[in-house]
Amino acid sequence: MTKVFEGKLALVTGASRGIGAATAEALGREGAHVVLTARTAAGLEEVEERIHAVGGSATIAPLDLTDGESIARLAQAISSRWDALDMLVLNAAMLGSLTPVPTIDGKEFNKVLTLNLIAQQALIAAFDPMLRRSEAGRLVAVTSSVGRSPRAFWGAYGASKAALETLVLSYGEEVRNLAPIKTLIVDPGATATTMRARAFPGEDPMTLKTPTVVAEAMVEMLKEDFETGHRLEIAA
Repeated sequence: MTKVFEGKLALVTGASRGIGAATAEALGREGAHVVLTARTAAGLEEVEERIHAVGGSATIAPLDLTDGESIARLAQAISSRWDALDMLVLNAAMLGSLTPVPTIDGKEFNKVLTLNLIAQQALIAAFDPMLRRSEAGRLVAVTSSVGRSPRAFWGAYGASKAALETLVLSYGEEVRNLAPIKTLIVDPGATATTMRARAFPGEDPMTLKTPTVVAEAMVEMLKEDFETGHRLEIAA
């Protein structure tokens, strides 16, 4: 039986754990060859093994997205092996400290923006040519509700996600009439991840949905035809 994404190529960032790992595994189960990126090689290897165990295929690429040269090297390596990129999932992010806006540490804020926004633009720029060569390129950005609904003490992270959404939606409008690329904003909602545990240390993770639930909803949407700029909000 032919799988939905047979012959398709996907790149997932932050793929060593949580929503990124679950998304990579879900795409692999549906036939896509998945390129996995994260800083932790050991975590990527575990995800790769799980993809292989269900008959999928994957390539790991351990790297730090905040290293200015790493994204260009990754794009060069992938484009030398494949002609087109069908799905780019921008999942990697950092939370930073939850603190009042006047007390945000400038150095840490710079790190948050570097990973959550600047590196994402660099990824879009580096893989734009490959996305344009896809018959149906999809750019997916994982966001947070605080990007749209500001919350006290979440200013730094929320600002980075609000800016990411604007960046991705702008790109979608720019290519709307030039290439068959569509953008998708995914708000996973409360999910049992390491980042969530850091933000809400007293919360029982058993009361939250798993990353797998988010990944399956995202992959189901990617199977469908949707309007560019669609926002997928995943309920509890």
